[in-house]
Amino acid sequence: MLYLRHTPAPPLAAHIEELWCFADAPPHATERVLPTGTLELVINLDEDELRIHHPSGVRRYPGAIVSGAYRAPFVIDTREHASVIGVHFRPGGAAPFLGAPPGALIDAHVELAALWSRRAAELRERLCEAPTPQARFALLERALRESFAGARAGHAAVPDAIASLAGGDRVAAVAARLSLSPRRLTDVFTAEVGLAPKVFARIARFRRALALAQRARAGTVDWAQLAAAAGYADQSHLIRDFRAFSGDAPTALLARTRDRVKEHHVALAEPPPARTSDLSKTDPRAVVTMSPCAPSSCSSHSEAV
Repeated sequence: MLYLRHTPAPPLAAHIEELWCFADAPPHATERVLPTGTLELVINLDEDELRIHHPSGVRRYPGAIVSGAYRAPFVIDTREHASVIGVHFRPGGAAPFLGAPPGALIDAHVELAALWSRRAAELRERLCEAPTPQARFALLERALRESFAGARAGHAAVPDAIASLAGGDRVAAVAARLSLSPRRLTDVFTAEVGLAPKVFARIARFRRALALAQRARAGTVDWAQLAAAAGYADQSHLIRDFRAFSGDAPTALLARTRDRVKEHHVALAEPPPARTSDLSKTDPRAVVTMSPCAPSSCSSHSEAV
């Protein structure tokens, strides 16, 4: 399976961590997607469908969706993912590109056409026709640039709050330093980032702990010491968050992450049993789409996964 990643040029780079694409479906049928505190735009170029496992069943979405910021892991069906392209936004970076505030998309997958109207289908069609991954990255980057043009600036305190919370600062301390009430910070942060500050901070702490554990993988992980280094009260506190955000205990998650898959994903041996439903007919919440634009350079790197 080929996994390609592309960093867009400014001004998009301040809002988008990377564009990415897969070629060839992975050998496993499902993957668990871990919360990242960010939004993702995903377009399936092989089939005009994406399947996501929910407790209520397997929900079928159109082939272009925006995944809001999630507060828990979810499972995707990878069997039709022979060619997929996407956008991984930075925390708080998606707002200028969407037709809806990120706070309206919490824990939701929304079809792109609901946010971008006809431009979503047009973009997917052009991406399907593009001859190479680099050409697809260029098309997607142009669409994002056009969508970004004229975007309204967000609240000035949000970027500072994102950096502070990601670094381990407490919400009350961040609000005081920014001269905002905790409630006001929660309102503006949730609207632009797609998560409440406390949830974002918990996810950031979980990701710090997982990164520390992965770096220590060659030896024995001292989970009590790691919990303290990551900002947890104790090892039990760390275990509770690992279960909440990954569905696994720390050692089990660390074992799963040895499989080479897309970042923030873990491979699952078997799909969870579930009924099939059609979310596109039952979920009224909207999706994001981008419009086409002018050529751009593509500087990418690839990983064989």
